[in-house]
Amino acid sequence: MSQDHGSHVTTDHDTIRKWAESRGGKPAAVAETHHGKDAGILRILFSEEAEKGGLEEVEWEAFFKTFEDRGLAFLYQETTKSSDEPSRFHKFVDRSKNEEH
Repeated sequence: MSQDHGSHVTTDHDTIRKWAESRGGKPAAVAETHHGKDAGILRILFSEEAEKGGLEEVEWEAFFKTFEDRGLAFLYQETTKSSDEPSRFHKFVDRSKNEEH
């Protein structure tokens, strides 16, 4: 049975959190941009990426505060085109240019 491989855009915190956690992801930021309550440049950290350095895990609360403050939206894919496996493809985009449909 074919899954939906298309990209989706959301600003819903629960959807983002569930998507990330179901793939072993945690809220993170580029370490050198994280200051106090400003999470900096947002990322989703997957366990095997922890060794790459440069990313710092942050609390969901700080993550979503920065997400809202910057007017971001989350563009993501549910499954890969090649294997119908859960996809990790995602990026943060400007909310005003990517309205939810």
